[in-house]
Amino acid sequence: MSSESVQTTPEDADPDPTATPRAQRGVIGSGFRVVSLFTLLSRVMGLARDMLMAGLFGAGPLMDSFSVAFRVPNVFRRMFGEGALTTAFLPVFVREFDRSGTDAANRLTTAVFVTMSSVLFGIVLSAELLLMGTYYFLPVGSEGRTLIALTAEMLPYAVLICLVAQLSAVLHSLQRFAWPAFAPVLLNIIWMVSASVVALLTDDPDRRIHVIAWSILAAGVIQLVTIGIATQKAGITFSPDWKEARPLVREVVRAMMPVLFVTWITQVNTVVDGLIAWGLAAPPDYVPGRDEGFPWPLEAGTASALYFAQRMYQFPQGVFAIALGTVLFPLMSKHAERGEFSQVGRDLTYGMRLVVAIGVPASVGLALLSEPIAVLFFERGAFTAEDASLTARCIAAYGIGVWAYMGLTIIHRGFFALGDRQRPLSMGILAMALNTFLNLTLIWFLAATGLALSTAIAAMVQLFLTVAIYQRQNGLLDDRSIGATVIRTIAATALMGVACLMSMSWLPGDESLLSRVAALVVPIVVSIAAYAVGAKLVGLREPFDLLGRRLSTE
Repeated sequence: MSSESVQTTPEDADPDPTATPRAQRGVIGSGFRVVSLFTLLSRVMGLARDMLMAGLFGAGPLMDSFSVAFRVPNVFRRMFGEGALTTAFLPVFVREFDRSGTDAANRLTTAVFVTMSSVLFGIVLSAELLLMGTYYFLPVGSEGRTLIALTAEMLPYAVLICLVAQLSAVLHSLQRFAWPAFAPVLLNIIWMVSASVVALLTDDPDRRIHVIAWSILAAGVIQLVTIGIATQKAGITFSPDWKEARPLVREVVRAMMPVLFVTWITQVNTVVDGLIAWGLAAPPDYVPGRDEGFPWPLEAGTASALYFAQRMYQFPQGVFAIALGTVLFPLMSKHAERGEFSQVGRDLTYGMRLVVAIGVPASVGLALLSEPIAVLFFERGAFTAEDASLTARCIAAYGIGVWAYMGLTIIHRGFFALGDRQRPLSMGILAMALNTFLNLTLIWFLAATGLALSTAIAAMVQLFLTVAIYQRQNGLLDDRSIGATVIRTIAATALMGVACLMSMSWLPGDESLLSRVAALVVPIVVSIAAYAVGAKLVGLREPFDLLGRRLSTE
């Protein structure tokens, strides 16, 4: 249901005419809760899935090959499916649906589906032939053959998941979020079931890993069928006249290209961190001051610490920012297509206020709780206390930029809704250059922490510049409203930080599992309660809007 179809009564109206209407907040909050809940479920199940795979295969060459092979379709999903394709397709779909009705929307959806299927199938078929030739005619060794075979088995999943993303964008534009958000959960369920069953049927690790690879492909088929049925029930069906929409397909493809680069830049910054960490880390037996030669700025294990730290800071990013962007983008695109630019500004302003209200306390929380997080989740076996300490420092450094990572996700949607894809690209290139420069500078003073801190600083600079450019070009953001939310959030976060530090000081510091759990869970619970109280005291309503309209305050 679009915001225009929501009827408000006088008591529902906000006193501030520039504010997002309360009914509109209800629409955003409802969609956000659905997407974030399933995203959280998917992340938790993904962690359980990884633990199951580790138990079956350990950290040896077989699991390494599987991990690398699965990254190939995963890159397609991140760059084409969930990134560029969705961002480019959805505004065009909204325009056709609003202007010409369901028949035009059906033609466009079918045309993009057929075109993407053909293009992706051609790419995958060419890659499969190349893999087959490499497998049979080049001396790649047993591990190389395993990697090639697993890649060949899972590569078709790239086609399926990109088509799922396109149909999910259709459902998003129709304010139907549940089934698209459930699709990743469905993958994890099928993956975990197949891994559990194959563990009972055979003890052969090679057979196990290949069965699981095929199960991922089967999961892709089931995901596509499920989303296809949901799309059909929403009234979007196959159109035999789809060829009439070919010019619109070219428009979608042209719009995809700059978004592809924006998505690519986001991935590159973390890759650059890892490459520098891998290339400039000291050998394991290197002792500063004793050994001569190159003065290695980073200690061994830095790349692993960065990887685990990235997993931690990306958790709130995925659960909150991606979910919010998923809900806001179709709304903003719809308003932009109708020429309702003031409403685009309201949507985006409200989104940025939510980012501040959630992102700032999340950043502070990650920084304060980085050590309990690293100790509880990673310090065991070969992962020593020193490794956990290094990871904790990286988590804290990455964590201080969580609000900026979230803000970029939302402000980029604001540009894309207005059809502007060049300016986010320009700011992304600038941020990538800044991140690389800071990486190569700060590592000599802060070691591994400098790498993570560089990414956070680059994201903050990129956000400020991007918001400033958006406001200068469009003038749609309500600066006063966002500023008031910033002040209230800082006040509530300060109370949260004090409560968090006090609770941490009261807890025992022994090494038992129960103490480790308590060292993380208790401060989190105390922090959430303190932030809620602080938000109530200062009149910060945004966190409560996400929980339900009944809890929202004026």
